[in-house]
Formats: sequence, C-alpha cells, structure tokens
Amino acid sequence: MVIAAVLMLLNTYPLLVSEDLVFRSKATTLQSSVSVMVYSLSGLDKLNEENVSAAMAVVEETGLSRILVTDGAGKVLYDTRETGNAVGEYALYTEIVQALMGNDAFICNYQGGAFRSRASSPVLYQNQIIGAVYAYEYDTEQAALLKGLQENLLRLSAVIAVMVLVLSMVLSRALTRKIGRLLTAIRQVREGAYSHRAEIPGRDEIAQIGQEFNSLTDRLQKTENARRRFVSDASHELKTPLAAIRLLTDSILQTEDIDAATTREFVADIGQEAERLSRITEDLLRLTRLDSGVLDPPARVDVLPVLEQVMRMMSLVAQERRVDLTYEAAGACTVMATRDEIHQVIYNLTDNAVKYSGAGGAVQVSLRKEGEWVVLEVADNGPGIPETDIDRVFERFYRVDKARSRSAGGTGLGLSIVRDTVEKRGGAVDAANRPGGGAVFTARWPWKGGEPS
Repeated sequence: MVIAAVLMLLNTYPLLVSEDLVFRSKATTLQSSVSVMVYSLSGLDKLNEENVSAAMAVVEETGLSRILVTDGAGKVLYDTRETGNAVGEYALYTEIVQALMGNDAFICNYQGGAFRSRASSPVLYQNQIIGAVYAYEYDTEQAALLKGLQENLLRLSAVIAVMVLVLSMVLSRALTRKIGRLLTAIRQVREGAYSHRAEIPGRDEIAQIGQEFNSLTDRLQKTENARRRFVSDASHELKTPLAAIRLLTDSILQTEDIDAATTREFVADIGQEAERLSRITEDLLRLTRLDSGVLDPPARVDVLPVLEQVMRMMSLVAQERRVDLTYEAAGACTVMATRDEIHQVIYNLTDNAVKYSGAGGAVQVSLRKEGEWVVLEVADNGPGIPETDIDRVFERFYRVDKARSRSAGGTGLGLSIVRDTVEKRGGAVDAANRPGGGAVFTARWPWKGGEPS
C-alpha cells in the first residue's frame, strides 16, 4: 500500500507541478501579447476593419495560433486564421464576452496532447469599451515535453515496481523461513523440549526475537531442572521421616511382649520424626507462598526490637549447646517488611550459626545502618563453608554436611527461605568465610526512614 501510494505520487505530483508551471508561463506570455495588441489599438476612437488591420500590421509576430479583434458588439474586425476566417461575423466566445464586459480573461488546459490557451482584454477609448482582443494558442511542443516526462515517470515507476516486487518476494521468503524456524522451536518447547534452540541468523527483529526466545528457554530449562531437583529432594526429605515412622511402628506392632520403656522410647522417636515432618511441610508451604508472590503488605518495621526478641529466645538454645551468643545493634534501622519476616530471617540465620558452631563456639550478631541499607550480620567460629559450596548454600535442600544437618534437625530450607524473604523486599543475602575461621551471613534491606508502623 505504501509503495503504491509513493508510485502514484511519483506519477502525479511532478506532472501537476509541471502543468501548473506551464499554465503560469502561458498566462504571463499570452496576456503580455494581448496587452501589446490592446495598446496598439488604444489610440483609435472607433474600430473598423481598415484601421484595425493597419494597427495590427505594426504588431510584431507573436507566434499565436489565432488573433481576433472585435468591435463593441462582438463583430469580428480582424482574424489571423487563413481558413474559416470570421471577419464580419459575431464571435461571442466566453473570453470575448468577458472582455466586452470590461474584464481580462485567461483559460488554459491540457488535452489531446496539446496546451490550449485563450486570453482576452477590452479595448478602451476614453474609458469606454470599443472592442476586444482575443488570442488563442495551440502548443504541442511543451505538451510533447510533458508527455515525455510522463512516459519517463511511467517507465521509472515500472522499474521501481518490479524491483520492489522482487525485493518483497526475497524478503518475504527470508522472513517466512525465519518465522517458520521460530514456530518450529516454539512447538518443540511446547512439547517439553526445553533444550531446543531457534537458530535464526541475522540481526533483524526476527533474529532478536529468536535470541530472546532462546534466553527464555534457557530460563525454562533451569527452572525445570530446579523443579525436578526440588521435587526429588522434597520427596527424599519427606520419605526419610515417613520411613522412620513406619519402621518404628512396625517394630512396636511386630515385637511381642515389648516392655513399656521400649515402647515409650519408640513413641518418642515417632514424635520427633513427626515434628521433623511438620517442619519440612511448614517450610515448603512458606517457600510456596514466596514463589507465588503472596506476601503480606509491608510496613515500616524497626529491626532492633525484633532482634532483641530473637536473642532472648536463642540465648537458651545457645546455653544448652554451650555456645557464646552475643549481639550489638544500632537504632534507626527501619525497613519496609513485616515483623514476622524479619523474625524469620534473624531466627534462621542465628539458629543455623548456633548449630554449626559446636560446643565452646561463639556467635556474634550485629545490626547497623550503612548508607541507605540496613545490614544484619551473623558470624560464627565454626568450621566454615567449603569454597565449592559457598555459591550453593542458599539452594533448597542443599546441605554442606548432609548427615550432620539432619542430625541437627535441619530441613535444608532455612537459608532458602532467608534469601527469598529478603530478596522479595528488595534486599540481598550473601555468605562468606571469615579470615580467622567460621562463616558469616549478611542480609541487607533498603533503609526506610520514619516512625515504625
């Protein structure tokens, strides 16, 4: 449509402009010639055939096709046409009538391969109209130039149309081929082949869409791998306490004359496994809520009172494990979150540090404001984290020491919950080893000034 409009404009606009220029030129030239003839007749008090012929004899050759001079009634007194001379007849052409009414007139049109121009002016004597001069020009030379221009434009338009058609076919085939590849890749990925890639060459928009599609499938592949690993790990974690419960119940049911003390011990073990199963389920539900984005509306929370509450709770656990738990904090550490989220983060990090410090260990917790961030650090002097595992400690169900983690009662989800909870509020969490031994976990939230809600 656009190409057709451009070609139409190419064929019409230059012609219209050329015609307009010719019309203006004709008007100037023809009216100038008529003015000269009127001037040569203006000295006559009355027009007749003799004095008009004498006056017109001195007018230079104008090259006009026909010249008429009429008296005040429209009777032709002078006519340059050799055949069909109209002298003695009345010529009431529109232009002559206009001139006898005291108006100059000019008409020009292009038809039949020629410019046809007509002009007329009144002849005045003492402000009285005594006649009119009429000039007619039939010009085929400039018409031939205009026609040649039109033919050249048509040929040029035909060449452009052919080139555009060929180019459109080439581009269309290339575009169709690229879109076909992209559709094939989409169908493959829809069927579950997330490793399939759309190989689309070039740097055009389709190629960019292909690159974005490949990036999307990369993420889908990673998500699918993470989902499968998560399902596998979750199944394994849930199966362990369930298998233990089943083994213990079978032992009770199949052992005859079991004493009350042994039964009580088995039931206590079943209770511990059930409690562990409950913790895993709660953590999975919490992670599901974080993944789905279903969060309570945030409010300004002062982190310090929450930290003090957690420290009071964890101090008893630390004493039982013979771990020295200390903390230092600064005020004005307000963030946009919920109190339960802050409590969960501090509790999980502190509980994790206390578990891995061991008897005689030490855990230091610090809270401070750094620039536009509120920073929480939990450091211990335990065995630290192997360098190969630092980047994976926040993965779900990932344990550095799996046997020790289970014996300590961990679900393998605590650090994942910490990371997702903080990141959902615009913060970040990282882990590192301390130079003197042990590990340090750092959580950062954007600082939000103002009074706590």
